[in-house]
Amino acid sequence: MRQQSVRVTAPFDMPAIAIPDFGAVRGFPITEQGAKPDDQRANQAAIADAIAAASAAGGGRVVIPAGIWATGPIHLRSNVELHLEKGATLAFSPDPADYLPAVPTSWEGIECLNYSPLIYAYDCENIAITGQGTLLARLDTWAIWYARPKPHMDALVALYQMARKGVPVGRRDMTDGEANLRPHFLQFNRCRHVLVEGIRIENSPFWTIHPYLCRDVVIRGVQIEAHGHNNDGVDPEMSQNVLIEHCVFDQGDDAISVKSGRDHDGWRLNTPARNVVMRNCRVKNGHQLMAIGSELSGGVENVFVDDCHFDATGSGAKSTIQNILFVKTNERRGGFVRNIHLSNVSATEVAGGVLSVDTDVLYQWRTLTPTYDRRLTPIAGLHVSDVRVAEAKFVCEIKGQAELPVRDVTLRRVNVTKVSGTPVQGEHVMGLRVET
Repeated sequence: MRQQSVRVTAPFDMPAIAIPDFGAVRGFPITEQGAKPDDQRANQAAIADAIAAASAAGGGRVVIPAGIWATGPIHLRSNVELHLEKGATLAFSPDPADYLPAVPTSWEGIECLNYSPLIYAYDCENIAITGQGTLLARLDTWAIWYARPKPHMDALVALYQMARKGVPVGRRDMTDGEANLRPHFLQFNRCRHVLVEGIRIENSPFWTIHPYLCRDVVIRGVQIEAHGHNNDGVDPEMSQNVLIEHCVFDQGDDAISVKSGRDHDGWRLNTPARNVVMRNCRVKNGHQLMAIGSELSGGVENVFVDDCHFDATGSGAKSTIQNILFVKTNERRGGFVRNIHLSNVSATEVAGGVLSVDTDVLYQWRTLTPTYDRRLTPIAGLHVSDVRVAEAKFVCEIKGQAELPVRDVTLRRVNVTKVSGTPVQGEHVMGLRVET
């Protein structure tokens, strides 16, 4: 399979990213496999058959023509491009039963068997999703599952305990009972050489694009509008050599959140997220422009955000942006955070600030489980420069830990026109430098 090399300039040694080149491959239109716009069963079978044929040919493009095509989950194979022509919409089933049998996946940093992601690839190489069409999640059931009743919370605790006790992933089936763990929209699980380019994504059951234990990933020119619960834009988790560029994010949660596993599973897999670049993107809405964590037990290093801008104009939801860069962890995570860079970023109004570091972020887990294994997270090397914000509560707020202070933080040429609170707050931080 032919590849092309993408080179990225960053303040660290960023390897060239190898992505597939489908320029000379054969096309496999799904209509030639019996696809019919309103026939979900026929379409799902036709897409699967086209994917199998393209992969068997050593490389091919599965073509979704203009129209609305109802479908169930799509499982990609190596050397396959899923291409949506202009005017094409893949409308995914809202029925959880259509996403069985369960597949190996994860939930907030813990591996398990769960409902298939809407588009899923496991241990594949040279795969792409491209075009000018739309991926649409129909939320009839998933929106009901956004609620977190007791059976759901009990299931999360049970999954955590299985990971803590080392239960094999194949025995962690979360599709029984009322666990209601929603699937990701796109998950690339243990894949290499991945391209997502040009498409539009509307709605999502859970995280929207999730490169998990992947290498060499480019996400380019993608537009996402997803305002449901946990609707992050892109979550590169334990993935390395990742470029996210020229995208528009309109999210119900973080635009980007770099992760590396939760607690025991993160320590078991022991794979840092490394070499992640986000550039030339616009955020219309979301909780953070760039979040690090809180699932970071495998470590996060070498992250660069450049020439990105937040402005809620055009978003269909009230602005929810909290911080531009947010590093979040807790006493259970371990891992590490180091060498994070952010430059040339602007924003209108943010509820928090430019840089926030919080080492006591537990959310619902504060009461769900006790701290079984206490491992602090060393955080060092956070560098922010050339930022312009109209209004914020603070410029920088760091809440470190007395036993392990945050180290080496620099802010240069950070201009917030209106600050409603204390501009710079540092608790348990060593080497904080703020320069005009």
